[in-house]
Amino acid sequence: MILPYSFGKSYRLLKTDDFSSVFALRKRLFLGEVCVYWKPNQLSFPRLGLVVSKKCARFAHERNYIKRRLREWFRINKYRLPKCDIVIQVRQKFSKKEFPELEKKLQRLWNLSK
Repeated sequence: MILPYSFGKSYRLLKTDDFSSVFALRKRLFLGEVCVYWKPNQLSFPRLGLVVSKKCARFAHERNYIKRRLREWFRINKYRLPKCDIVIQVRQKFSKKEFPELEKKLQRLWNLSK
């Protein structure tokens, strides 16, 4: 049983083919620090994939922090997101102070209101 606010394997894009199909569709939007790609899926829930390269965050703890914050945002908002595969590609490192602004941009992109 998956808990309501969990982030289990079913909500993740894991395979290279899943990522490739989202990138191939080319629906994307640049939000400053990140580039968001999405593609409608046939499932009853959204899935998330993250791309954080060593170019944008040199140290592993920085990349892990970025992924942790984005996964948490997705976990809280997944029931209000459209049924699609989402890949967030981080272009520029962000800090704790900058994340609320990025979060607002993501909320506006998906028309989510708190």
